[in-house]
Amino acid sequence: MQNVAIATDTIACLTKEQIEHYEIGIVPLRIDFDGHVYREYLDISPSEAYQLIEKDPERFVTSAASPPEILEIFRKLSRRAQSILCITVSSKLSAQHSATQLAVALAKQELPHTTIELLDSRNAAAAEGFIVLAVARAAAQGKSLIETIKTAEEVKGKIHLVMALETIRHVHRSGRIPKVAAQAGSALNIKPILTISDGLVRFAGVTRTKQRGLNRLLQMMRDEVGEQAVHVAVVHADALEEAEKLKERVSSEFNCAELWLSEFSPIMGYATGRGLLGLAFYVEG
Repeated sequence: MQNVAIATDTIACLTKEQIEHYEIGIVPLRIDFDGHVYREYLDISPSEAYQLIEKDPERFVTSAASPPEILEIFRKLSRRAQSILCITVSSKLSAQHSATQLAVALAKQELPHTTIELLDSRNAAAAEGFIVLAVARAAAQGKSLIETIKTAEEVKGKIHLVMALETIRHVHRSGRIPKVAAQAGSALNIKPILTISDGLVRFAGVTRTKQRGLNRLLQMMRDEVGEQAVHVAVVHADALEEAEKLKERVSSEFNCAELWLSEFSPIMGYATGRGLLGLAFYVEG
């Protein structure tokens, strides 16, 4: 039996290969569209979900997984580990953290011999994913629960996530700007630049073209990392071809200790729309 098993949610944007390699327990969040409920990544692909957003964003509703669903993940992990560390999307962005707290309370009654710790990533997408990967790697090395939590806090303190959107049209759904402002910005074809800090999505500026937006992302990363070895993930919202080109630029322009590509969770994408490209990164060491 291993010391620590790792769990997280689908918003972490981990690849199938990463999940399988580190045996990470994944809690799928829900999408409700026109009376049909889908579990993200299981019942509906990201591409299919983005098509629903384009079809009618007002009927696209998201929700956290239920505590019993999360508890089932804990049950499975408890069969092979003494402890479980569960990392969630920022509690300021989703009810998933609160739902997981309830699941942990249930698990303490049903699984008294398994220690379960819950950590708020204060982030989302591949930035959350990098925290999960760091602790999964520590757990694979046989580190203790206390050591894996320390690893999580270290990465959590230096991770960055920057994103360039195709349109501002959906951003009002994040609660950051009024709907009328989003509509006006959409008419002007403004491309927002977003970041996440202190657990919340924040505006970092706008550009008039997508290419300028991508150049801005790369410069923001360059300002933070310089020539240092950097871990990078490229995320995209149903924009694979553009994402692959961005990944090539990152590979050629930076000293990458790690570089991977994944799809941006539609649960987050309902407030960004299709076409988003982003970079999650942190300096090695």
